[in-house]
Amino acid sequence: MLDWDDLRFFLALARHGSLSAAAKVLHVSQSTVGRRLTSLEATLAVRLLNRTPDGYVPTLAGVDVREKAERLEAEAIALERDVSGRDARLRGLVRVTCAETMAAHVLAPSFARLHAVHPDIMIELIPNQRELSLSMREADVSVRLRKPEQHDLIVRRIGGIAFGLYASPQYLHDHGEVAFEDGCPGHYLITQLDDNQEMTQTGWLTELASRARAVLQTSSHEAAVLAAANGGGLACLARFRADGERGLIRLPVPTAPPAADVLLLVHKDNRDTPRIRVVLTHITQCIHEQGARLQPEDAAGQDRVSVG
Repeated sequence: MLDWDDLRFFLALARHGSLSAAAKVLHVSQSTVGRRLTSLEATLAVRLLNRTPDGYVPTLAGVDVREKAERLEAEAIALERDVSGRDARLRGLVRVTCAETMAAHVLAPSFARLHAVHPDIMIELIPNQRELSLSMREADVSVRLRKPEQHDLIVRRIGGIAFGLYASPQYLHDHGEVAFEDGCPGHYLITQLDDNQEMTQTGWLTELASRARAVLQTSSHEAAVLAAANGGGLACLARFRADGERGLIRLPVPTAPPAADVLLLVHKDNRDTPRIRVVLTHITQCIHEQGARLQPEDAAGQDRVSVG
């Protein structure tokens, strides 16, 4: 008999291409993912995925099974939303996804207060640069700095984040004056990878320091902060994080880096679920209360840009 759980594991592996990535999304071990795939292939008596140097790739049969499984998944998710949307209890799990630095330095410290008022609501905080799918129930709520590509989401701007240019005193001592008018020759840059949310700030930095050399690219804002603090180069960083980092100096610049919108996302079918509404309200209040920290008054003149 076909096991729906086997199909769920197959879909995760087909979408993400590796045992490790699928296991991370499903919160299981890699061996469990492999075992479930073997079980499904044995049940159907056909190979569904081929392992290649670039990851797992669906066979012709796998493409057909994936299409049918995704239709079943969509129906199951719609049923789950319909039922959970009628749940009037302020209890249960709410999955919140956002970038690593936002999770650690803004949201996580605030959830103790939420738990004190609503002890039966369990928060699963998922720091992830990749935009988890709210449609596929990978998360219930998302806090992001750029507009999503999904069209079935409710999106609200709840705040802004200011950025600045930073370096360590030792780096500035070793590399000398930062000559912006000449494009910063002889200097090093720490920038974001192309799939990261802060590419607008990276564009500003590479234009400002056109003669500097990028020596580190990362999808982690936290890694960029620590790399800069340890003398790695010039980095455009969120002020709420970098202003308080010992070993970093914010440099005066001829043009301010663009700010970013803080966007709160929820699937349209989940917005009225009571426990999710409570979390949405809490996050909104948290961002509003920290407005002066996230976007200081002296950054008010920055252009506000939704990153993406």
